Amino acid sequence: MLPASSRLVDSASFREAVRQGRRSGSRTLVVHLVAPTPGAAPPQVGFVVSRAVGNAVVRNRVKRRLRHLAREHVSSLPGSAVLVVRALPASATASYERLGADLGHCLDRVLSPSADSAAPRSRCAR
Repeated sequence: MLPASSRLVDSASFREAVRQGRRSGSRTLVVHLVAPTPGAAPPQVGFVVSRAVGNAVVRNRVKRRLRHLAREHVSSLPGSAVLVVRALPASATASYERLGADLGHCLDRVLSPSADSAAPRSRCAR
């Protein structure tokens, strides 16, 4: 589970990350990252799992899996970055390993130095 200090709960931060952050997507999820702001706050992670993913049981299972996977990547996020992970409908049937691989791949793309020189909104080729 993510520590409380790493949870994103502010709707304005969600909105900012989705609208202005760098983006990378795969078949199962889309990752939005806003660069760190000056300050000593830890990185924060938020999740968006809509009804299109499935019923409440399926959505909660996807959220639990993504929370657990994101916990492993929080230490690699820079400073006070804000990360939003948006689950796509394909995440409902994806295995834990597939979600982990997609999350890792998308985070690598968003965090790579070449992403700074590219357009702010890039897509994975998955």
